[in-house]
Amino acid sequence: MVFCKKKIFLITLCLLLITSYTFSFGGALASERILRAACDGDCKIDPAIGGTGYNAVLPLFNLYDPLVFPDTNGLPTPHIAESWEASSDSTLWTFYLRQGVKFHDGSELTAEDVKFSMDRLKAIGEGSAYLFEIVESTEILDKYTVSFHLKNTFAPFLSTLYSFVIVSKDIVLDNTKEGPYGSLGDYGKGYLQFNDAGSGPYMVKEFPYAEYLLMEKNPNYFLPIDSNCPDEYKLVFTIEPVTIRSLMSKRELEISDIGQSTETLLALGNTEGINIAKNYSSGGVWVYAMNTKTPPTDDIHFRKAMAWAVDYQTTVDKIFVDTIQARGPVSHETPGFDPTVFQYYRDLDNAIEELQQSKYYDKLDEYPVTLHYCAEDKDEAKMALLFVSNMADIGIKVEVTATPWVVLTEECSSLESSPNITNFYATAPYPDAGAVLQLRYSSSTAKNWEQNEWLLDSTFDKMIVDALSTPDDDERYEQYGKLQHYIVDLCPTIFLADVVIRRAYQANYIDWPLVRDEAPPVEGYDTIGRFLKVYPEKRSELLNK
Repeated sequence: MVFCKKKIFLITLCLLLITSYTFSFGGALASERILRAACDGDCKIDPAIGGTGYNAVLPLFNLYDPLVFPDTNGLPTPHIAESWEASSDSTLWTFYLRQGVKFHDGSELTAEDVKFSMDRLKAIGEGSAYLFEIVESTEILDKYTVSFHLKNTFAPFLSTLYSFVIVSKDIVLDNTKEGPYGSLGDYGKGYLQFNDAGSGPYMVKEFPYAEYLLMEKNPNYFLPIDSNCPDEYKLVFTIEPVTIRSLMSKRELEISDIGQSTETLLALGNTEGINIAKNYSSGGVWVYAMNTKTPPTDDIHFRKAMAWAVDYQTTVDKIFVDTIQARGPVSHETPGFDPTVFQYYRDLDNAIEELQQSKYYDKLDEYPVTLHYCAEDKDEAKMALLFVSNMADIGIKVEVTATPWVVLTEECSSLESSPNITNFYATAPYPDAGAVLQLRYSSSTAKNWEQNEWLLDSTFDKMIVDALSTPDDDERYEQYGKLQHYIVDLCPTIFLADVVIRRAYQANYIDWPLVRDEAPPVEGYDTIGRFLKVYPEKRSELLNK
């Protein structure tokens, strides 16, 4: 009898351990309809804090709803707003809301929530708030009608609303605590760090910070959700290549993160049932962003010398495979791209000629260049090694630091802590050259991680405001072209390659519109759970082979 009890105890313990593994490390029962995607741990689900960058938008459009929704061409279509109209000068936009949309607590979404969401985003002033500096005020006309009064004409306003999602006023106000916003306390920032106040197709179920975010399907979503869409959507916070390969091969991860190296993706692509999805329409460009206010990169001739010395061909052939060399700050597939912008190439004679005109030429040893890159990205590590070698060819010393992404973004938020150079890419919040130019170089966005240049150029600021205020597309694109030439002439950035976002995915048992070019070309919208389908029976077949 004692032996039997011990045996039962051991069996029970084993079952508990298996269950623990399943819930802690991403495993799932064969019958579970779960989708798991990898990203790093810097995941922000508060729409007023996140809203920019892959790790923020990946959960955002699953938990919340925007007023308008991009179609597969990037054009705005009705969503929470059934219709809208603009004044003749496009400074007043009125939106007529769909009735009966429910937040996750069952309360109805109304015009009050839209106004509250915009006011909150602008008051906090983080994330995508810079896009809405153009909004002078928000006015409630009736329960389902809301207007935005703009400071001046802003041509792509509808498209910027892809980055604006609606939070529940009541949920936020019921969960505020003491904070810097007067009677509004902390404006719900503490609560929304780990909880949602949305109406989206998924809801927060569990969020143990720095481990994973588990979302569950919203049973009361206002649009139909196919029964084959995931019942649960889990963001697994790991980008370690060995872990990613292990989880993918064991079918415990459906979609990899966006930062895996070419070697890791090749290995995954050779695994049965795993394919590589390639997204060419992110609007991003791989860059070396050079701090224009800190020696020695404050010298334009020094910056141009480095631009001439970079080996672009090796960059696109060996490191950022499947890409083409970038031509300025705007990706070639982004509306408003100017193909006549000057493109640097490797020429050491030109590099040395520029360097000799620099005020630092006779004291290069006194001014080493600091390069900080994302420690988690293996391709960036290769880029750093190549850059050191390229600069050594013209006598420039480079001090390289592998910096965790969370630390790197914090460094770039202050001029004093920003290094001479960072290596990264930033994608467009909406498909328009103006979005890229404003995000990357406007003085209003200088404290975001998306720019290390600290350009702070009043001429550029006026030019981008004028361009964005031009309603005619052709005229606006012509102004975008002048801006692209202006930036390249100043050389605050070395433009390396147009971004191709590559992710491994389980081709045998998930259906992903992105791989058929049927997903909206806006970051975050291509991984909304209600558009993906999971077939656990096909997963079981792979596991049983």
